[in-house]
Amino acid sequence: MNIHHSKVKKSLQSKSAVKIISGINNTNISDVTKIVKAANLSKATYIDIAANPRLVYHTKSLSSLPVCISSINALDIYNCLIAGADIIEIGNYDFFYKNGIYLTLDQILSLVLEVKKFATNIDICVTIPYHISLCDQIHLAKQLEIIGVNLIQTEGIANLSKSKYINSNFDISNLNNTFLPSLLSTYIISKSIKLPIITASGCKNLTSSVASIYGASGIGIGSSLTKFKSTIDMVRYINQSCNSLVISDTLKDKFDKLINISELIK
Repeated sequence: MNIHHSKVKKSLQSKSAVKIISGINNTNISDVTKIVKAANLSKATYIDIAANPRLVYHTKSLSSLPVCISSINALDIYNCLIAGADIIEIGNYDFFYKNGIYLTLDQILSLVLEVKKFATNIDICVTIPYHISLCDQIHLAKQLEIIGVNLIQTEGIANLSKSKYINSNFDISNLNNTFLPSLLSTYIISKSIKLPIITASGCKNLTSSVASIYGASGIGIGSSLTKFKSTIDMVRYINQSCNSLVISDTLKDKFDKLINISELIK
């Protein structure tokens, strides 16, 4: 496993990495501070923040956890590296999705190669876009592995039909539409590459173990934290997610009966 940051590497190797996402477009110092403080008091592995140098400085002053920044702008990434960012994530496609723009495989690969010219000896994670076919997701992941990317992240989209893929007798209160496509991509891609994979979209504290069972080396927790007002509640939730990753593989058999993985793969 070619991961430069020792703390992150250890967690990924044990499939117990937990990334806390403050919001890829959230530059509100007050909001970010609450989440960073909670992450620092918990068992979280690292923090993912918006690509803003001022925010990087602020986060580093509050926490000893590694700081990841997410962007698709090479200049923003460079400036955040100067500010002290520990991990780069090429992702944050939401802005383009909202405007009907979808990056191609070639555009993503080109951006990665551009970033690698100035980002040496630092871990680079790339989000695999949900909108491309599974075959293309696998192809992109393989190409990213070849050019030296360190981590892969999967994402989901909230328009997957629940009834088609979920056993009708299963209570889906702890699952949502974004988690299932992200889980599927994780499962399929993990069979084709050796890079560690982070499953981020829609992952909750009680379902984080499922991601680990299906090939993820870690999870990303973000939107689930917005409902909590107190730091203590955030810490408790994060730790529940961390503890959930340490679970017996027997859960996989139970989950297989509830989610028709074979149907998802077709």
